[in-house]
Amino acid sequence: MYVTAFYSFKGGVGRTMALVNSGVELARRGRRVLLVDFDLEAPGLDTFDCLKVPKTAPGIVDFVNEYTETGQAPDVERFVKKCPGLGEDQGELLLMPAGTSKSSYAESFRKIDWGDLYERRDGYLLFEDLKAQWKEVIRPDYVLIDSRTGHTDVGGICTRQLPDSVAILFFPNEQNLIGLTKVVSDIRSEAEESRAKQIHLHFIMSNVPDLDDEDRILERKILAFQEKLGFDKDPLIVHRYDSLSLLNQVVFTMDRPRSRLAGEYKRVVKEIVRRNLRDREGALDYLKNAEKVSHLGLMKFESTHESESKLSLIESSHESDSEVLFRLGVLRQERWEPKLAASLFGRAIEKGYAKPQVHLRRARVLSEVEREDEAGAEAIRALQYEELSPGSIRRALMLIGPVEPSRVVESPALASLGQTERIGLAHDIFFEARELRDIALSILKPVAEDSQLNIESSEKRNQLALVYIATAQFDAAANLLAYEAIQEVDIQTAFNYSVATWGAHGNADAEAFKGVIQLHEDKDESGPYNSANYFQCIALAYWVVGDEKEATEQAFTAEQEALSNEECFSCWRYRNVSTSEFIEDLEEMMKFFSGDMLFAPPFLSPDSTFSDCSQD
Repeated sequence: MYVTAFYSFKGGVGRTMALVNSGVELARRGRRVLLVDFDLEAPGLDTFDCLKVPKTAPGIVDFVNEYTETGQAPDVERFVKKCPGLGEDQGELLLMPAGTSKSSYAESFRKIDWGDLYERRDGYLLFEDLKAQWKEVIRPDYVLIDSRTGHTDVGGICTRQLPDSVAILFFPNEQNLIGLTKVVSDIRSEAEESRAKQIHLHFIMSNVPDLDDEDRILERKILAFQEKLGFDKDPLIVHRYDSLSLLNQVVFTMDRPRSRLAGEYKRVVKEIVRRNLRDREGALDYLKNAEKVSHLGLMKFESTHESESKLSLIESSHESDSEVLFRLGVLRQERWEPKLAASLFGRAIEKGYAKPQVHLRRARVLSEVEREDEAGAEAIRALQYEELSPGSIRRALMLIGPVEPSRVVESPALASLGQTERIGLAHDIFFEARELRDIALSILKPVAEDSQLNIESSEKRNQLALVYIATAQFDAAANLLAYEAIQEVDIQTAFNYSVATWGAHGNADAEAFKGVIQLHEDKDESGPYNSANYFQCIALAYWVVGDEKEATEQAFTAEQEALSNEECFSCWRYRNVSTSEFIEDLEEMMKFFSGDMLFAPPFLSPDSTFSDCSQD
């Protein structure tokens, strides 16, 4: 149960209209909503057609008078009536009116001595009991209270004792600003007193003329309210709506749901709901926002204690909601709490949220706590979904570790991949995880066996050629990268083709490498030509064409660039290596250039074969 009081210091701002429209909208969304008419001096909720209850129905005034006569809190069910015909998703709207509309209402209201009720008759406990009965007997999702205006004892009950939040409606003038200052201060003081009760405030500027603000009058008024009342966020706005429908008290969220006014009331509802963590919508909104803050590394928007308290409330309120459990797991994962995240992901799966990303996230956090076998099993489960993206498939494979290739290659996720997706995926895992090379080759097998293979993308051709070269399939790489004129290709293609022909023929083709040098010297300086690998490749090309001095200079530049990286791709071995290994490769290349190393470059005799993925 979440209680929101609608309060305005002055009348005429559409407070009751806002409350009724908000209540009806919540009911139409499937919530069980109790409206309480606490504007006892000028009650009016039961004047709306959708809130009609019998004229003899008792309400707040009768509830209080019965208590003062008997000393016992009455059964609240006698004072709450259901309003028929609302709610599209089993939502319900109930009303606790101000009191019976008989002629005796005024007399009954005057009988209540609010000061005496609180000072001598435990009035505070009476309304605590009323709130408890709402929760336990009526069991609404939301209670919306229509509070009277001004500074009154009844107003204090509505704005301080009963609610979880208060929607403060105001017209932006000086009279409202002065009057609201004390009210807002009193509400906030609840957090500092013995009850330590946090009451959220929704500021709603209402009955605002829809006019151009050329002189910035409205802008200055908003700034004055923000400064005086202590809120930063722009207030919600409900504009003045010139329509004779208002005379008939039309409920716009029900009768005219596409109108601008209905849209503004719906925004009020959205703000109320997002503060209610017991509401699924509010819980998900909070979790997604907290996840965003955590993911972006922004400053904490609340204390750790406050955050943990809210997360505990969400978990206990939605322990059977699989999506909420998943989102809780994502947040725990973002906050580097893998054990908690793994548990929450597991519970989400048990409750039916069996989606590939849940399995994949659970695999990742299980791996972080060194439960590798469980992580691998969870990653394999993720591969049983066709909709898994290539990037997610790659992450799953990296978590699986060495297994029989058929266990994963024949999975729905991998079976759904096209040729170019297979090439990119196999290239990535082949060079990033040596233990997964057999799986990478199995992924490529359908591509390699395709006699009609035609890859338009230069990037994908080079990715496939790198795997061919790394596995001594030099002819296949050369055929894949062959070109007629050097002007038709990029530097990467020209270099890989030159290396492929070197491996295929047993000696370096100087003319092919001259083409690489030509492209290098004619390149656009704004291009991506400053990596350690690039300078290493150019060094090798200069050596082949006989320019040992330039080859040495390019190798030295490659070494300098490598120092700023953790790993690089080395064309000396055609695989990813650490920075120290890359520098060792450069030293070997220098010896090779100077004739001090007599054996062939290691890329000519790689340590793996391509026997399972050879072309016809």
